[in-house]
Amino acid sequence: MKRIAVISAGLSEPSSTRLLADRLAAATERALPDRDVRVDVIELRDHAHDLANNLLTGFPSAALRATIGGVTTADGLIAVTPIFNASYSGLFKTFFDVLEPDSLTGMPVLIGATGGTARHSLALEHAIRPMFTYLRSTVVPTSVFAASEDWASATTDGLNARIARAAGEFAGVLSGDRPGRPADPYDEPVPFAQLLGGGTA
Repeated sequence: MKRIAVISAGLSEPSSTRLLADRLAAATERALPDRDVRVDVIELRDHAHDLANNLLTGFPSAALRATIGGVTTADGLIAVTPIFNASYSGLFKTFFDVLEPDSLTGMPVLIGATGGTARHSLALEHAIRPMFTYLRSTVVPTSVFAASEDWASATTDGLNARIARAAGEFAGVLSGDRPGRPADPYDEPVPFAQLLGGGTA
């Protein structure tokens, strides 16, 4: 069984951040070949006070220690944050600041974010992806941003397609498969003699 930790840094309840996190998790379950997966969702808003105390004292509470352990021992991580001032939320960053060094090394990660406007979408690439790269995690190529207009539009086909693609890549990494690449026509060239009709020089 694969175990996926899902982190949602949404502040409101309900929140679009949690909605995106749930949809990414559900799409990953569908994309895994045997669908033998357990999903553990962590709402960071429930740990806000403990995270602040951890920064001040250097020690996590029992509840926060259990949450951290659940994340660092998972087979993969889905991490979704709202975007504030063109970057991840302070609550989101604080959680990763209190982790032990190297605790996420090599872990497959799927990143997502929500915001009021699509102008914030680049925060995934200039802020969130570099953070996980610094932590030496394996971040899948496709990240998913959902703006308010994505939820409000009559059709969410564009968002659905991005979710499906990202989840497929994430499931592939969890299964040990590399994302598919187009075949290289030069990998197996036709022998020169065959091109000459079987003749010899």
